[in-house]
Amino acid sequence: MALVTQTPGVYIEEVTKLPPSVAQVATAIPAFIGFTEKAIDLVENDLLEKATRITSMRQYELLFGGPPKQGFTIALTDVVLPDGLTIKKMPLSAELSTPSDYRMYHALQLYFSNGGGPCYVIPVGNTTTAVSKADLEKGIAIAETIDEITLYLFPDAAKLAAGPYYGVFQTALDNCAKLQDRFTIVDVKVNGGVAPSIAEPHKPVTQFRATGVGSNRRFGAAYYPWLKTAFSYIYNIDYTEDNVDMDMDGDGTTPLETWADIKAATNVHVTDEFEEKIKEVIGKLRIEMPPSSAIAGIYAAVDRTRGVWKAPANVAISNAVEPLIRISHEDQMDMNIHSTGLSVNAIRHFTGRGTLVWGARTLDGNNNENKYVSVRRFLNMVMESVKESTEPFVFESNDANTWVKVRAMIENFLTNLWRQGALQGAKPEEAFFVNVGLGSTMTAVDILEGRMIVEVGMAIVRPAEFIIIQFSHLLAQS
Repeated sequence: MALVTQTPGVYIEEVTKLPPSVAQVATAIPAFIGFTEKAIDLVENDLLEKATRITSMRQYELLFGGPPKQGFTIALTDVVLPDGLTIKKMPLSAELSTPSDYRMYHALQLYFSNGGGPCYVIPVGNTTTAVSKADLEKGIAIAETIDEITLYLFPDAAKLAAGPYYGVFQTALDNCAKLQDRFTIVDVKVNGGVAPSIAEPHKPVTQFRATGVGSNRRFGAAYYPWLKTAFSYIYNIDYTEDNVDMDMDGDGTTPLETWADIKAATNVHVTDEFEEKIKEVIGKLRIEMPPSSAIAGIYAAVDRTRGVWKAPANVAISNAVEPLIRISHEDQMDMNIHSTGLSVNAIRHFTGRGTLVWGARTLDGNNNENKYVSVRRFLNMVMESVKESTEPFVFESNDANTWVKVRAMIENFLTNLWRQGALQGAKPEEAFFVNVGLGSTMTAVDILEGRMIVEVGMAIVRPAEFIIIQFSHLLAQS
């Protein structure tokens, strides 16, 4: 708007010459939807059924508590104490007798230890609430209101039967398709976290393809198998409890004993030794987890260090001792490419390299446009970034001045991405195009009806999934 100059004098007008720009949105901000020990902040505000942003495990513990309570069966054996006078009972081994249905705490541990950054926790119940499809889907509706969220995870869903379990993921995929700015990480269901038979390593994958997701597959990726993590169980020994789930004889016939009996068998002066031995036998147990939280952490780390266009694969999983089942080269063939199109990304153990993510496909593995996780997530990022940056132009004049600004803004953004290696081509015009204008993307009717149509095309880089090296013998040249 021109200055109004009615009085003689010197006037200063600030003229904007720089074009508007597109700001890249965050790409790996997961929502962990499930059940927590508590949900209350430091000033007593209820956090249940709310999305809370955290950046560390310490924050999680302050707001949502610790790990779930677990039941252990401890087998004891007779040992001779150093005094050589009395035979005492001491812990020999431990096993998990009542596995918890709740894995949120350990999922956050796995996420942060694999490079995860900011995330949202959405508690839809506490660790005494029965896990239900309805509650988990309620969490999806809550997450929909947070624009920053880009990933969906459900660490506590494994308790559900196959139908409701995959129904939750289908709802999440449908929500991703609706919003066009997020992605779902699917854990192939393993009943109770128990490793499948070595003779039938594909049984969970077969069940997944029979009962799993049907539509909007490009917005998700599945991973298999579960992981044996390096995490051990956290526990407290409370001598005031009346009943303890212990097998004092090691024969499985007397599971209930009292702490009074244990103290009588150990004497006060060996209580510390008894506790240390319990710590030792329980410490040998390792927590088994679905891989999605580790994968989300890897997404975040790869996005931060390499870019969202880099496939989040051929990356070692931190704090993973091994997969629950070893998958061979031949086993993975059926997982990676299948007639149903439902690709499953393998997690494999390689000698000398550890446990690696060895797949980079979406659930729509036979779709050349959307088969790769990195391509789909990069497209999500560009679409959301451009969408947010063009909102200021709503209700601007639909004329050449606006078209030039919008085109230049998007071209500058894509040029920067091309320079970073996100787009193919020796020069920008080979990497992308941006078209807008009357006679190009719009007709006179479009302008009359208030539509400004912008066409954007990109040559997104794709992972070298299959590297084929060809060798041949040459005849000696005279």
